[in-house]
Amino acid sequence: MTDDGTTTTAAAGTLGYEQARDELIEVVRRLEAGGTTLEESLALWERGEELARVCRRWLEGARARLDAALARPVTERADEPEAADG
Repeated sequence: MTDDGTTTTAAAGTLGYEQARDELIEVVRRLEAGGTTLEESLALWERGEELARVCRRWLEGARARLDAALARPVTERADEPEAADG
């Protein structure tokens, strides 16, 4: 973790979607609150951009999986067990 409380760039690639989203929310909160130096604000902004890219990659991957599942023939999908309701 860096001095401003964010994780490093190398760790961003290993973050799950929820982790990246939660950290991005915190970065935005800190930027909106103000009270940071220009250098701290720039570092937070850069981290936010990086986290947004991580979230986007996860969402794009999820969309691709859904598209692939929906593209399979209906008979192939019908053979799979259905998820439990609720």
